[in-house]
Amino acid sequence: MRQAEAIRRLETDAVRVTEWRFEPGAETGHHRHAYDYVIVPLTPGTLRLIEPAGVDSATLAPGVAYSRKAGVEHNVINAGERMLAFVEVELKDRPG
Repeated sequence: MRQAEAIRRLETDAVRVTEWRFEPGAETGHHRHAYDYVIVPLTPGTLRLIEPAGVDSATLAPGVAYSRKAGVEHNVINAGERMLAFVEVELKDRPG
């Protein structure tokens, strides 16, 4: 497994901001989100999401944000052929 690169950009009592960079095929490894979060893509690309219910995908476009609730469990993989990056903002006052 090629590991995605996580770069902590900011952490306060209220938020944690992490930039994620994925080379083709890189992945986060299985994890559970402890907080509600927002994703802001920096590059276009396609993610493969390995979730308890099965496999899903998400197409990212730069600047087109989306959010998810705490408790999400998945492994996130860059399914494309180019480097993919996004910023994840975790809302620490919204634990799951």
